Amino acid sequence: MRNFQRILNNMPIMPLLLAVKQQESLWDTHTLRTETDGTPHKEVSDIWLRFNSIEQYPDAESAAAGVFNDLECVNYPGWYALPQARWMLLDLIRLVEGIRLGRVLITRLPPGKRIPRHADGGQPAEYYERYCVVLQNLPGSLMASGKEIVQMAAGEAWWMNNREEHEVMNNSEDDRIVLIADIRPATP
Repeated sequence: MRNFQRILNNMPIMPLLLAVKQQESLWDTHTLRTETDGTPHKEVSDIWLRFNSIEQYPDAESAAAGVFNDLECVNYPGWYALPQARWMLLDLIRLVEGIRLGRVLITRLPPGKRIPRHADGGQPAEYYERYCVVLQNLPGSLMASGKEIVQMAAGEAWWMNNREEHEVMNNSEDDRIVLIADIRPATP
């Protein structure tokens, strides 16, 4: 496969999944990704662990434009509320020989919803590599990139080419919950 590579099976996800389910108030604290005009992420909910600092911008429109080419990320409350994610990220960074951590989100896509085909752009997409750790994903929830389609299983970690057009279709009976991490590898 050109756009996906499974890099790990059996990642210990249950501590993080349980912590996420016990802290519903963390969802959608920040909605820049999900409510900006033209976003393909309208049907997802997010927990921001690390993201660009949006406080420096006067409004959502200028924030959306500003973060498009901003490589610097800061920790958000989810980073501190979910220490289980930090442990998981340290293992992932070590596995891929990462030298810099960018954006880290937990996303939830409800059953019957989708993220339409899009390609990620800007400097973060060019500089970082995108990794997904699947916390919850039932049969019928699929991710496509180019002509490739994968059904990721809970406990798997994947590299994906987010610069290629991709989409997610959750045709399962439950939420699809994924930790997304942008990591700069030592050898890009």
